Amino acid sequence: MTHITQIKIGTRKSPLALRQAELVKNELLRAHPYFSEDTFEIVPIKTSGDIHNDVRLADIGGKGLFTKEIDAALLDGRVDLAVHSLKDVETIIPNTIKLAGVLEREDPRDVLISNDNIKLMDLPEGAILGTASARRQAHIMDLRPDIKVKLMRGNIGTRLEKLASGEFDATILAYAGLLRLGHTQEISEVFDPDMMVPAVGQGVIGICARNKDQDFIDLIRNINHRKTEQCIIAERAMLAELDGSCRTPIGGYARIIHDKIVLSGFLANDSMNSAVRAKDMGRNPTDLGIKIAQDLKSELKK
Repeated sequence: MTHITQIKIGTRKSPLALRQAELVKNELLRAHPYFSEDTFEIVPIKTSGDIHNDVRLADIGGKGLFTKEIDAALLDGRVDLAVHSLKDVETIIPNTIKLAGVLEREDPRDVLISNDNIKLMDLPEGAILGTASARRQAHIMDLRPDIKVKLMRGNIGTRLEKLASGEFDATILAYAGLLRLGHTQEISEVFDPDMMVPAVGQGVIGICARNKDQDFIDLIRNINHRKTEQCIIAERAMLAELDGSCRTPIGGYARIIHDKIVLSGFLANDSMNSAVRAKDMGRNPTDLGIKIAQDLKSELKK
């Protein structure tokens, strides 16, 4: 039995982030029955990414803006664990922090929400689609180059409000977030992950601890979902090899089929007028991720 009697979980303040922290807490309660509700305190932290929600993340420092304040609270002891949407976690994290584990992946696919419940290929020419994701924009330019893409940021509720106001005709969101918050009734279309390759880590909740706190790392390892972790290792190895930032249109999605990891990758150039895809399988997640990255880079140069 652990000697830990209090666990402070740091997370963003958004409704989805708070829900994800609750899911982590519930898994810890299930795995460690000697804990009680009183053991846990969820500590909401406002991040730079939440404050500056009217500009592209790439223009103000990248996706780490959703994690750095939480990681700072972890390192100075204000919280014991940091819960992140894994797609927001930068490829290289400080060596003082350990990605200790992940929960089982929720549905990683992207979904379209449109005002008149119209599918992507049926949207009228010149329709305005809102997104802040370079990856999603690149997919749209590949699939429907006649559609106008404009910046849309904010949490799920804010984006749905912007859509309802008529400012946009459609938007693309992660299915996982909508499932966790019960907003699936708004969905117009669920994209096949080979058609619109999800972001690396999409649908996965990652839990970080201080690298020196083995007791907390051990707690998280007890709820770590091994198959999801293997997929994440492959995706993040691909991302690292591509040296991807949130300015780079990259998608990566791994799944385990018959004891092998199958990894799909997507890469577009900076101007988004050329996009390539690659897919392969293997047993070593790191090697597979590197191979897919190299295949993508090679294809894009042709």
